[in-house]
Amino acid sequence: MRLTSRWATARLASGTHLHTLDRLYGPKPGAQAKPTVLVLDNGPIHVSKASRAALAERAHWLTVEWLPKYAPELNDIEIVWGDLKARHLAHRTFTHLEMLDTTIHDAVTALNAKRNRDPLERSRISA
Repeated sequence: MRLTSRWATARLASGTHLHTLDRLYGPKPGAQAKPTVLVLDNGPIHVSKASRAALAERAHWLTVEWLPKYAPELNDIEIVWGDLKARHLAHRTFTHLEMLDTTIHDAVTALNAKRNRDPLERSRISA
């Protein structure tokens, strides 16, 4: 048995994620369908009538495991939001929405710069 994991973080129109799923894991003509497990949160795209109907059509090869309604520890973005709130937004008052927006964007830019730093930037080579 081979286990494959993929994370999708982009916003997709309802049903678009299922077309991608079909392309990557769906049954192929002349080949036996491989069972696939899809883990979804309860976001609007996943629980829409169109998505639920499309998931039901794929039930012969696709099993859906639903995350709990509220489980921030299981959703990677919640960790990032927690860090932003604790380190960049805590103990601050914003009187204008634009200032809050700018502060959030600056904090995200700083976090991305920190995460995507060149690992060889500060390398030390001992002689």
